[in-house]
Parts: sequence; C-alpha cells; structure tokens
Amino acid sequence: MMPGDPFSSCYISSGIVRFDAQMHFIAEIDKMTHVIRQTLLIDGSRKENDAEHSWHLAVMAQILGEYAKDKPDISRAVKMVTVHDLVEIYAGDTYAYDEEGAKSKLERETKSADRLFGMLPKEQGDEIRSLWEEFDKKETADARYATCMDCLQPFFHNTLTEGRSWLEHKTRRSQVEKRISVIRDNMPALWPWVVSNLDNAVQKGWLIDG
Repeated sequence: MMPGDPFSSCYISSGIVRFDAQMHFIAEIDKMTHVIRQTLLIDGSRKENDAEHSWHLAVMAQILGEYAKDKPDISRAVKMVTVHDLVEIYAGDTYAYDEEGAKSKLERETKSADRLFGMLPKEQGDEIRSLWEEFDKKETADARYATCMDCLQPFFHNTLTEGRSWLEHKTRRSQVEKRISVIRDNMPALWPWVVSNLDNAVQKGWLIDG
C-alpha cells in the first residue's frame, strides 16, 4: 500500500485476511469516480466518470435484453459491464476514436488487470478477470450484448447533448458507424433508429459526413 493511502492509514484490520483483501479492493475501485470519460452527462453539465458510465450500462443491460438477437444471460452481461472498465483506474480511459491511444491500450489495461484483480482472493480475481477478458474478445452472446450497451450509451448521450463530444473531437459519421456496428449485428431491430440519429447528427453538423 502506498503511503497516504486512506485504506492503509484509516482501515482497522478485521483479522480476516480474505475479508481485508476484499475490502481493500472495494476501496480501490472507488477511484473509478475520478476517471473522466469524453461522454457528457445528458444534462450537458460535465463529462461523466467511469463509475457513472458503468452504473448506466448495468441498468440498461437489465432493460434492453429483449432486443438482442442471440438471447444473452442478462445477469452475466450486467457483471461484465460493471467490471470491464475497472482497469481504467490505472490505465486511464482511451477515447473510442483515439487511434494513437489505442496502440498501447491492451498493454496498459493488461498491466492494470494484473495489479487490480490480484488484490482479491484468487478465485474472485480470476472470475472478474475472466469476465473482463470475455468482454474484450466479444465472442459470446453475453459479451456482444454487453458491448452493445457500451456503444449504445455514449451514442445516446451524444444525440441528447447536440453531439458535443463528437464536435469536440471532430468525429466522422463513418467512425461512429463502424464502432457501433455491433448493434447492427446483434440488436438489428434498433439499427433503423441508430441510422435515423446518424442522419440527424450529420444534418445538424454534429458529425462530419463521410
């Protein structure tokens, strides 16, 4: 533990090694509230943090399962969306369209996973790491559905904030369409709605056409 860490300086040990390790991890993930993303809150007042993003995805995953082509296990998908950004505590958030940042993303996040999930008792750390890896591979129905939520939420926020994060980064329609194609492939009933919003964003100048 680092000097000045509130956990090490304030926490009174229970004498139960397993419990203390779990509580250390729980204290550590509070740092998600300090990882700032590029997506704005819907009221446009500020950018959201990782904890807010993960909470939003978890609720969305419980509500929108009926639109998934391959029926996912909702409870597993909820677990995935609550843990998939934990590694950003140390690795930082990589903006979806940051090509340079994407080059080092896997290395940074893997090191972060080693450090963070290693705080937990082994079987719990292994379970969360397995969910994180499954999400990244996008090979299962649960992971694809979780990924749909991760793409749908910032897209939705941009449509309700006049595309402010798109405008800030001079984002092109083709970039957004490519990123959220997972929705077209796995939640096809929603794709016409997505296209209508893309058309509207281009028409209003929030996205660059092309």
